[in-house]
Amino acid sequence: MNDHRQPVLYAIVTGSPAARDVGKLVDLAHSDGWEVCVIASPDGRRFIDADALAVQTGHTVRSQCKEPDAPDILPPPDAMIVAPLTGNSLAKWAAGISDTLPLGLLVEAIGKRLPVVAVPYSNRAQLSFPALQTAVRNLSEWGVTMLAGDDVYELHEPGTGADYIHLFPWEKAWTAALAHPWRTAES
Repeated sequence: MNDHRQPVLYAIVTGSPAARDVGKLVDLAHSDGWEVCVIASPDGRRFIDADALAVQTGHTVRSQCKEPDAPDILPPPDAMIVAPLTGNSLAKWAAGISDTLPLGLLVEAIGKRLPVVAVPYSNRAQLSFPALQTAVRNLSEWGVTMLAGDDVYELHEPGTGADYIHLFPWEKAWTAALAHPWRTAES
């Protein structure tokens, strides 16, 4: 919770064109009284308008780790949604690799038992790769709500992702965060 007793969402984006629409998630969370902080991977930052998101959220978009003795400029999160999540970031997260700020936050979130929702955005061939299937399964077993597969949104074939960005399930991600078992157990 922030100083005004509002819950705080970290909206984490990785390097996918679908990240351009993260403002939709910000609007959904704001409409339910949540404060939102956007965290972007270095590649994710290429796809967003960080200045516009800073105005929309009231917070600087963070992409880098802070200095150890510097105060944190963001309030602590009550929940996280990582969407879109690339196959690269999915595999690294499941392996515990924390080589970016978003991955470090996501690895810690599982240890802190924070509600986390993840929405991979990769093509059908990538998400069918055995290591990514194992990553999805493991993260689910560790408490992450994984929204992946044709039952969430239609997976696209390689080279056709731009035709499917408008179908990205921002509303489903937000609904899943509100219903996350760790969150509802604390309510």
